[in-house]
Order: sequence, then C-alpha cells, then structure tokens
Amino acid sequence: MAEAVLIDFFGLKLNSQSNCVLLKTLKAVQYFHATNAKFLCIMHCHNLRCENNGEHDDNKNEMINSLPIFPVGFEVISNSSMAATLYIIKQKLDEKNLTSIKIMTTLQRKALMKVFIHQLFTDVYHFEFEDLLLNLGESHIKESIEINTVTNQELEEIQNDIKTYLRSLPGLKGELTILTSSFIPDIFIHGFTTRTGGISYIPTLSSCNLFSSTKRRDPKAVVQENLRRLAQAAGFDPEKFHRIKTDHANGVWIMGRKEPDSYDGLTTNQRGVTIAALGADCIPLIFADPVKKACGVAHSGWKGTLLGVAMATVHAMVAEYGCRLEDIRVVMGPSVGPCCFTLPRESAQAFYNLDPQCVRLIDSPNPYVDLRRATRILLERGGILPQNIQGDFKSDQHQNLDLCTSCHPEMFFSHVRDGINFGSQMGFILIRE
Repeated sequence: MAEAVLIDFFGLKLNSQSNCVLLKTLKAVQYFHATNAKFLCIMHCHNLRCENNGEHDDNKNEMINSLPIFPVGFEVISNSSMAATLYIIKQKLDEKNLTSIKIMTTLQRKALMKVFIHQLFTDVYHFEFEDLLLNLGESHIKESIEINTVTNQELEEIQNDIKTYLRSLPGLKGELTILTSSFIPDIFIHGFTTRTGGISYIPTLSSCNLFSSTKRRDPKAVVQENLRRLAQAAGFDPEKFHRIKTDHANGVWIMGRKEPDSYDGLTTNQRGVTIAALGADCIPLIFADPVKKACGVAHSGWKGTLLGVAMATVHAMVAEYGCRLEDIRVVMGPSVGPCCFTLPRESAQAFYNLDPQCVRLIDSPNPYVDLRRATRILLERGGILPQNIQGDFKSDQHQNLDLCTSCHPEMFFSHVRDGINFGSQMGFILIRE
C-alpha cells in the first residue's frame, strides 16, 4: 500500500460547480487510503483561471481551502510552478521518510508528471499511478484522452521550470567554501569542496552534495545545481566538467582517448576542462605539472591506495605528456583520518606490510589505518619528491587539507560517520584558458 497519495488538480479549470465532484473524489481517496497512507496531498496551481459565470477568481482558493481536513494530515500545496510544488512535496516526504507514493492524475497529464518525477526523484522512491477520472463537463472531455509522449518543447519547458526553481533556493549551512593549496601554481584553478553553500536539504547530504545515485535521495537536478554554484564560485565552466567514474581500483582515463566504463584516475592537458575526483572519506588527489601544463585527479580509497592508483595517475602523465617526476606536485584533499578509519585485520595487514606506522593496534580485530601516510609512502617510492606532496602530517598544516572528514561534520561529508546515505565532496583542477 502507498505511504503517500498525491492528487493532481494542477491545470484543471475549476469552477464552483466542480466543487461537489472534487469533494466526492477526495472523500473516496480518504475512504480507501486514510488507514494506511501517512500523507495525503492535493497539488494545484494558485493562479488558475476560473471559468466563473460572474464569480471572482478568489472563489477558487476559497473552494480549495474549504475542503475537509482529513485526520491523516491532508495538505494542499499550491504554486504556479509544478517544479516548486513537487519539490516542496518531496521535502515533506523526506521529512516523514516516505518512499512509496501513489499519484492520482488525469490521463492527459500522466506523461508530463512522469518526466517531472524522473527529474526530481531517484530510485529510492517507488511511484505508482492511478487515473484521476473527473466528470467536470464538456470542457474536460479531453482529460479522458491519454497522452503517452512528451514533446521536445514540453521537455525543455519542464527542465527550465526545474532549473529556475532550484536556482531560486537559498544556499544552506553557510556560504560555499573551497579549500585551496598554495602548492598549486596560478596557471591552474583548483580546490577541494566542503559541505556548505549548496541546496541539498537531507541531513546527511546537506548541503553541497556533488553526487547522485540510485541509492541516495538527491536527484541529479539538485546535484547539478550544486555543481553550477561551485563552478560560479571557483570560476570554471560546468559544461566542460568531467568527474571520475569510481571503481575503487587503479584504472586511469587519459582524456582524448576512449573513455572506459569506470576509472579512478583522470588526466588532461586541455585548457579550460575541469576534472574532478569525488570523496567522502576516500582521498581526492590532484596532480599538477606547471612545466608541461598538465594535470590529473584520482580517487584513492583503501583498495585504490593498495592498488597504486596515485602512481598510476602519475605514470599516465609521464607517458602521455612527457611530465618529469620531479615536476609533478600532488595534493591530498580532506579524507578520513587514522583516528576514525578501521579495517578488518586481514585487510589492514597489507598496510602494515607497506609500513608498520600506517597501522595502529594491528593485533586488534579492526586496526586503525592511515591512508594518507600510505599514499605519501607510495608516491615517494614512485619518485615524487617529498617536498612536492601536500596534505598530510609532513606538509603545510594551515590549509585544513589534512582534516579528518569523519571528525568534522560541520565541514565534510563522511561515509564512515553517516552511513549509506552519505554526501560527497570533491577535488577539482583545470588549466586556465
């Protein structure tokens, strides 16, 4: 059974005679769903034109407001924007932790509604549709004809409605903040994001979450708006943006070659193209060679660290752009620290074999592991100069790059701390045009 029922009166040309029909419809909904549904909601447009027979437009709102108040928490959401209406409803659903939703809408509007749902929700939510059959006179005969397709113009209008509304929302948790390193020369634009200044409102995703998946509640439209705000603040073009397709391994995509299905390292020498590595405890790494004017990023979790993704990215830069090891600078972004990150003993043993100082309490069932120390060791062994590595206990301590993501909930997202519905920050770099 549906946990929530949404009744779509959006776009209906209402008049006073239709009140009786609407009341019967709503009473039927109450009868069939009040026992199980935790949220009943009417959606309607607050600036609809009344076909009034001498009545005033204000009568329409009075009619809606006069509808019965149901004991299950019946609500009316009224807005001229369908995107705003559904986003407000999504917030209410998330507050109540509801994911099973029935939408009652006319045959004519079903296809449009499905597009809105696809744009504003993820696979976390489960929708079913029921035909809303309203006999409101000859002017509504067309409502009985199902339209199965959405035109390109309608799709563009829907996308613009969503973008316009999301852009109007205020940033949450303070201003958008980007951490940078004095290590990276000015021919590059770079940074590591924090969690502030975006529009994501779910606690573990709030507010500048930069990744959407089928398992999280943030839709792509919201993440794209967060990215747009980041791009505006940092000074890059969000249309020329590429993020790593994480596989927790050591594959590297050299931009310009065929893109693999997944990879944890990415390099380029194209000006104006932003590349980024996500992280939420895993280390986002950025690489810069000011001599050959090339750069790279890598996502280094514990598996990728042991598999050598950092040096795999370095080797790609050397092979493709002629970079020299002594010219490459590497910055580690915020990640989970050895204070909070544990692994089963058999997995931690590999880090202990790398260097005993990478592991604390090796004899315990779940020893503490220092990913940042391990990454530095592997980079130095691979030929990167020690003074060209930043973001750990040996380097500059004044730029917050070595902070533990799990220990600082006000600044960073963390899978270790927040569980499966965690948000993601990122490290990014581009060569100035």
